[in-house]
Order: sequence, then C-alpha cells, then structure tokens
Amino acid sequence: MRTARLVAAATAAAAASVLAVVGPGDPVAESAEAATPSLRDVMLVGNNWAGTATIVDARTKKILKTGIDLAPDRAQEIADIQKKPDQLAFYYLIQQGPGEGHDQLVDDMFTTKDGRFVAVSRPSLADVVWVDLAKAAAGSTDSIVREQQMDGYRTDHMGLSPDGRRLLVSDSTKAQVVEYSMVDETVDGKQVKMGDRLRSFASGETPHENNYSPDGSRIYHASIGKVYLPGDQNSIGPIKIGPLHDAIKGDRWYEIVDNKTFGITHRWDMGKELAEAGHEGMSSAVRPMAVAPDQRFIYFQVSYFHGIVEFDTQAADLDGKVTYTAGGIPEPRVGRVTRLIDLPNRIPDVPLEEYVNDSAHHGLAMDAAGKTLCVAGTMDDYAALVDRESGEARFYDEKTTGHGYKKPYWSVEGLDDTCWISLSDSDAVAVIDFATGRELAYLPVGDHPQRVRHGFVPESVVASWTTVGTNPGPSFSGSGGLIPLVSSVLGRVLFVLNPLLPLR
Repeated sequence: MRTARLVAAATAAAAASVLAVVGPGDPVAESAEAATPSLRDVMLVGNNWAGTATIVDARTKKILKTGIDLAPDRAQEIADIQKKPDQLAFYYLIQQGPGEGHDQLVDDMFTTKDGRFVAVSRPSLADVVWVDLAKAAAGSTDSIVREQQMDGYRTDHMGLSPDGRRLLVSDSTKAQVVEYSMVDETVDGKQVKMGDRLRSFASGETPHENNYSPDGSRIYHASIGKVYLPGDQNSIGPIKIGPLHDAIKGDRWYEIVDNKTFGITHRWDMGKELAEAGHEGMSSAVRPMAVAPDQRFIYFQVSYFHGIVEFDTQAADLDGKVTYTAGGIPEPRVGRVTRLIDLPNRIPDVPLEEYVNDSAHHGLAMDAAGKTLCVAGTMDDYAALVDRESGEARFYDEKTTGHGYKKPYWSVEGLDDTCWISLSDSDAVAVIDFATGRELAYLPVGDHPQRVRHGFVPESVVASWTTVGTNPGPSFSGSGGLIPLVSSVLGRVLFVLNPLLPLR
C-alpha cells in the first residue's frame, strides 16, 4: 500500500472536516485539532533491539536525528512483567523466539497527522504507546503520553488509515486486531482522545500485517501462525505431515475486512488455495503483501518460500467448490492463485528451522504504476526489484553495491516513487529508485532496524535538532566504495534467561 502518498494527501486536508469510520452510520467527525503546522516529510526507522528511532529527511535522505529512545520506561515495564509468571514466560519466549535472543522494543510506528506524536508497538512490552517526539528527541524520560496494553502478550505490525485518524494494531497472542484513535475529535457527540481503544476484528493465529485500501473502505489483513514454535517441515521425506504442521502453527488466514462494519467479507486459507492451484506443501502463512493499484491483484510472500505469490481476488474459484472453511467462514467463491514468481534461494542447505520467524523473505512493496515489486530477501541477504509482468529481477547485495545487505527485514513505498528497505543485520537502510533502479542512499541507523515508515515532524521541532556528528548524509551506489556502518547499540538490558524455556 502506498501509505506515504495517502497520508501526505490526507495531511494537506487535515484542517478540514473528514468523515469518520468508527461504526455504523458513518457519522461526521468534528475535529478538535488545531491547524496543521508546517511539516517535514521524514523516514521513520524503528531500531527494534535498541528500542530507538532514527529519523531521516525523506527527500534529501539526510539523517536528522538518531538514537531517539522510544522505551524510556523499559526498566519499569520489565520489572512489572517479572512480577507476573504468565507475562514473564511470554517475555522470555518472545526474546528467545521472534527476538532472536533480544528484547523487541520497537516493531512498528506511525506519526500523528500533526507530527507531534508517534505511535509505537513494542512487542516485548506487549503494548502500544504514543510518544511526544520533541520530548523523546530531547532525551526526556516523560515522553510517553498514552499507553494501551494488549489483551495478549505481544504487539506486532500496525496499519494507519489513509486519513491518518485510525491505527490498527495486531494483538499477537489474542487472534485479533485492535483499532485505536490517532486524533482528538468528537464523534456523534462523544469525545474521542488520541490513544482511545475503539473496535476490533477477529484474526487467525498471530495476526500480522494490516493494510488499508486507498479509500479506507477495506482492510487487508493476514495472520502467520506460531512462528516461534518448531515443526516447520510439512513432510518427512515422502511422508506428508501437513495436518500436524497445521496443528502446531495454528489457523493462518488472509482476510478482507469491511472497515465500516469491521465484518470479514473474505477469508482464504492460502495454503489450501496454493494446493488447489497445483502448489502442494506450501505454507498458509501470508507475510508482507503489496496490493496492485486496481485493488484486484494481491502479491504476497508466504513462509519458507523464496519468491512471490500472485493472487486474483476477483477470479472465480478454481474448482468451483467449497472445499474448506476457515474459522466457520466458507471458502469464498472468488479468488485464485494465478502465478508464482520464483526468486533465487541462496541458502538451499539451511534447515527451515533456522529461518528467521519462518520467513524466507519478509518485505514487499510496489511502485505507483503497479509495474515493479520491491522485495526484501531476508534469508538470502539481498533486495530485488522485480518486474511484475515478466518476473525478471535486479538484485542488490554486497557484491552489486559494495556494502552489506544483511537480513533485509522490510520494504515499503517511500516518497518520490522509491523503495525503502531495512537491512537489519547491517544496521542500515537503503533507498532505491523504482524507475531507474539506482540505489539513492545507504544510511547507518541503530541496532536491528525493522519497520520503516513515512511520517511527519513539525519544522519547528526539526529546527531544534543540531546536526549529529555521525550523520554522513546519503551515500550513493555510484560511488563504488565500501561505506562503513555506525551501529548504535543503545541501552540494551540484559536479563538472566529463564532456564525452563527452551532456547531457539
């Protein structure tokens, strides 16, 4: 989804009244926000293991501020977790599973329309917080203005509505997605505050990515199952053990949700859809996705697969039969897998158990014209631009660029038709131009950059920041040199591991 362009357009109209989609009736919301200040378009980089953010000018590609603490309450939060055995068990499970031995402190984040606050999902702390950016950047320890604890034990991916008013948060261990307000406003005579919890819809096991349609009427959502558990093989030699694999990983569904009612309009089990199309033994877990401009074709990654799946949401079902139900919802009469785009598997001898959170690839974006896909080849240590029609790919790695492309963990559409890619094991982000294929920038950030998002910061706040000494500005792939990385490993808290929980 082209979130950067959608939110930018919404911000331009932020001072006007907008339609609220908070339940039946589509009431008109009377915004209580002040006029939008002058804003800077920025790239927000969440350094998951450091618990910090790096902020980059989205147009000049220069680092504006780094090392912004988004977990100033970490010590207190963990002290509270240690008092509750169930929370402590999940804390260690998250640390040793999805966190690969580290606390997960910044998974996803979005700024409010006025750029004053950033909402942050913090997996290890099982919450979402709203942080005053100016205070956080100044090093203040009281920068958190709202906090919402999940019903479960972990948060994950989020999604921001095109008008910037609603935030979706995946409640990882509760099979649900929760909606929060990103603004202060009055709806149907009721005051709604930023950070208020509003609605929720049902998901499969471990809800994951959330994307809105450009008009905000639909939500595209997927769940990935228990990626932190073993049992990644669906066969032992010629013996198929698919049912056992499914039982271990849990329900994994792809859903289209009506944003007006929060009802599920379509729910597919993509493993079964892949099998129906002749691709037996592939996972049902849909990873990152990219929706074509016509909103008909969806491109997505699935666990363990080095490539892309093309799915036509409007084509008639292949066999014309209801062959499965997913959570009580019958297989839709439309939707079929139309093609697989295979990409190189550079680790053919690595066991599936060693794939990071079951991901072969984790990151997919699409250009504005819908002609090119941008892939984060996580386990293969490459990024790629893939022609949507032909499937031909151009690769970006240490050999082709001269610097590290270790464990790419996310790709997203950036400003000016660019692809922003986090390189988590290289502690860097890269910016690639969709049209020319040129690497426009390669920037050092913090420890384990994960989600990268477009956002806004008031110009008055940017003006208060002094140039940091470690800011090299953008480095261009045409220079041909090896660009050193500056890894900021800030304030990691080490705890004695619980010996009762198995290590990964």
